[in-house]
Amino acid sequence: MYFKKIALAGAITLLSTTAWAGCAFENTVPVKSFSAGFEAWKSVTEAMAECGNFSAELDQEFRTKQPSAFAANPALYQIGGVSNGTITPLINEGTIRPLDDLVAKYGQNLTPNQLIAIDGKVMAVAMMVNTQHLMFRKDILDELGIDVPVTWDDVLAAAAKIKEAGVVDYPLGGTMKTGWNLAQDFNNMFLGFGGTFVNADSTPSVNSEAGIKALEKMKELTAYMDPEYLVSDSTYVQQQFQQGKIAMANLWASRAAAMDDANESQVTGKVDTASAPLAMEGGAPATTLWWDGIVIAKNISDDEADAAFRVAMEGLDKEMVQANSDEAIWLINGYEPNRLANGAIAAATADPAPAPYPSTSQMGMMHTALGNNLASFFTGESTAEQALANVEAEYLKSAKEAGLIK
Repeated sequence: MYFKKIALAGAITLLSTTAWAGCAFENTVPVKSFSAGFEAWKSVTEAMAECGNFSAELDQEFRTKQPSAFAANPALYQIGGVSNGTITPLINEGTIRPLDDLVAKYGQNLTPNQLIAIDGKVMAVAMMVNTQHLMFRKDILDELGIDVPVTWDDVLAAAAKIKEAGVVDYPLGGTMKTGWNLAQDFNNMFLGFGGTFVNADSTPSVNSEAGIKALEKMKELTAYMDPEYLVSDSTYVQQQFQQGKIAMANLWASRAAAMDDANESQVTGKVDTASAPLAMEGGAPATTLWWDGIVIAKNISDDEADAAFRVAMEGLDKEMVQANSDEAIWLINGYEPNRLANGAIAAATADPAPAPYPSTSQMGMMHTALGNNLASFFTGESTAEQALANVEAEYLKSAKEAGLIK
C-alpha cells in the first residue's frame, strides 16, 4: 500500500471510485478526507480508498486550512485527520460530531485507548501515537566512538566530534521552520527545562528562566545545522537524513520508516532511534506526546457520516497495520513495533515521562504567538527576553479577545 512520493510539502490527492477487494463493504456514498501527508496517512487513506467512492487530500499545511473547510456548510470533507494539537479549533468551533453512536455501530474492533473523549463524548478515534525522538546515524556514532546522547549537552558534544570528523555536511538537523515548527521545538525544550506555558488564571508564563534557557540551548544547537534552519521543517530534515547530509535530529517518530525506504533513502539500515534527549538532569525527555486520528464533520448528512465512519474503520483495521507496521507506532490491534519505534517508546515510558501536548484554547493561542515571534531571536533582531515578551503580549491580546482573561 505504499504511495511513494518524497515531496510532501504540497497537497497530494488520492482518488478511488470503485471498491477493491480489501474492503469489507462497497461504499456508495461519496466520501472525502483531509489530513497530513506523512507515510502513515498515505497508507490509511489508501486502505480507505479500497471501499470505493473515496478521495483523500494529503497536505502538510492541513492545520491552517482544516478549520474553515469543516466550518463550511456543508463541510468540504467528511473525514478529518487530526492530532491532539489540531483538534482544538474544530472542538471550539463545533464543527465535528460526537462519535458514540457510530462507535457502537461500527467500532467493535477499536481498543479503549483509541477513543478520545472530550466532556464525556467520543470526539475522535486515535490511530497512532507520535513524538519527536532522537534519530541518529548509528554507523557514524560507532565509527567515531560516540555514545548515544542522553542529554542535549551530550548532543552538542557529539555534534562537535562529528563536525571535526567531517563525515556529513551538518551534524544536526532541526525542525525549526519559522512558525508552527519553531514553536514546537521551543515547546519541547521549554517543557524539558520544567517550564509552564500559562498560569492558573490563563496569563502567560513563558518569559521565564525556563523560556530563556530553552531559547539559548536551541541557539547553541543551530551552530551545527544547515544555516537555512529557519526554513527547515520535518520533510526537509527527513530528506537531509535520507540523502546522507546529517547525522542526528530530534524528528517525529512518524518519519522514521522513510529512513529504510530503499526507493528514496541512501541510508537504509544505518539510522537508529533513542529517547528524546533531556534538557536537564532528572527531567523528562524534552518532547511532547501526541496522537493522530480521525474525526467526522458535523455539517454533513447522517448518511454521509455513517459512510465516512465505516470507510474510516476500514482504513484503521488490522490488515492495514500488518501491511504497514513500520510506518507508525499504531494503537490498532495487530501492531508489532520494530527498531525504529524504540526511541518513541523509550520517551513515552521514561520516568518522569514527557507531557502530552496540551489540547487547550490557551495552548493554541500560545503556539501561534510563539511561532510569530521567536524567529527574531535567532536572526539577532531581539534578545531572548524581548522575543518572549513579544510572545506574551500577543498571547494576552488573543486571550483577552477570546474572553479567557478579563
